[in-house]
Amino acid sequence: MSDQSTLAVLEKLCKWRKFFASWQLGTRSDSDGESKAVRHHREATILLRAELTALTGLLIAKGVITQAEFQDSLEREAAQLDRDYSAAFPGWSSTPDGLSMEMPEALDTMRRLGFPP
Repeated sequence: MSDQSTLAVLEKLCKWRKFFASWQLGTRSDSDGESKAVRHHREATILLRAELTALTGLLIAKGVITQAEFQDSLEREAAQLDRDYSAAFPGWSSTPDGLSMEMPEALDTMRRLGFPP
């Protein structure tokens, strides 16, 4: 593959950003500011997913890491990030079934962060 073919396949993949933005916001014009922001975020998420999958696959295929090592590390990092989110956003925590709110801390956090009513 060349730089040009890689760019072409990534640009094609990123066309999905509009689908995901429309799913989230409904149909919007290309000039809508909120839609632009969501499309930009979706593009970044799409690219990060493709890059991380490619990198992880290469590291495992080349014997730099094993799949078990990757899974162990991913589990530790995910659990730590979950704890970090709970600490950063008092009153909120994740459960196997969804998010849990502990009042009044969750409401205070939402107010502090400027959540819309």
